[in-house]
Amino acid sequence: MAAITIGEFAERAKELLELEVMGSPDGLSREVPSADASGPGLVLAGYTGRFVHQRLQVFGETEISYLRSLAAGERDRIFASYFAYPIPCVMVTKGLDLPEGMERAATQAGVAILRSRLKTQEFYHRITPLLEDLFAPTVSLHGSLADVYGVGLLFTGASGIGKSECVLDLVERGHRLVADDLVITKRRGTDVLIGAGHPLQRHFMEIRGVGLIDVRSIFGVRAVRQQKRIEVMVVLQAWKEGMVVERTGLDMDTANILGVEIPRITVPLNPGKNITVVAEVIAMNHLVRYSGEDPAAAFNERLKGHLRKKTDLQRYLLADNE
Repeated sequence: MAAITIGEFAERAKELLELEVMGSPDGLSREVPSADASGPGLVLAGYTGRFVHQRLQVFGETEISYLRSLAAGERDRIFASYFAYPIPCVMVTKGLDLPEGMERAATQAGVAILRSRLKTQEFYHRITPLLEDLFAPTVSLHGSLADVYGVGLLFTGASGIGKSECVLDLVERGHRLVADDLVITKRRGTDVLIGAGHPLQRHFMEIRGVGLIDVRSIFGVRAVRQQKRIEVMVVLQAWKEGMVVERTGLDMDTANILGVEIPRITVPLNPGKNITVVAEVIAMNHLVRYSGEDPAAAFNERLKGHLRKKTDLQRYLLADNE
């Protein structure tokens, strides 16, 4: 992701975290270095051996009460030692008043202080997913994303192949549009991909020959959603003579997006094919597989069982004749 400054972060999180900017204005130009926020810990007591100064520093009631209990000289010494580190910023929860000398020391060190009215536990509950989202690995994909029976289908293929028209037909059948043409994809955790549209483009579609349409205005709010987990990639390809396509589903192809493997299904397009129904079947088949059933593998086992019985019968008949 592009670097984000403390000032930009404060602006984005102002309402969510109920923030008030204090300390040095120069500190707002510092960058948020990581997706971690934590308290200063034992560094306030003088132990700095394991102090991770790159994290956003959160002061709750425990830290503030401890600092207030100290004599002025001791408190100033701690502030001088603490703010000597290149910390991104200090965040104070519960709307607490700052200990004497804290804002002065922060201003001298060029560090911004962001004060929140939230309780410390609620503050962490809100800031953790916010930071994870800001620092999540991200890629922009050319395609269309739809929610079909609760399954996120990412339609890809050459320009003009019919991705938007396919998703539009799905919306008309009661499914939901997530993004068209540009799908901004983020990885959450180790194996979850979340797709969404660009904020300026969200829920608009370009239909060749028609132009831009507003899906939400035409089909209603139930026809769209803000984001969706991407679970299956559907590749639309024009049919060519001799084209090799999967016939049984035993050899499942996969696509790698941001290090996450998801099923990839290639659908050849020829005149008369109802790609919308095929897309619905892809989604339902994925749900069946997700529940632990594999129709292709089950059929293959039945076929092998039949062949084994037939072979055993032939061996029995040959042995009987001998």
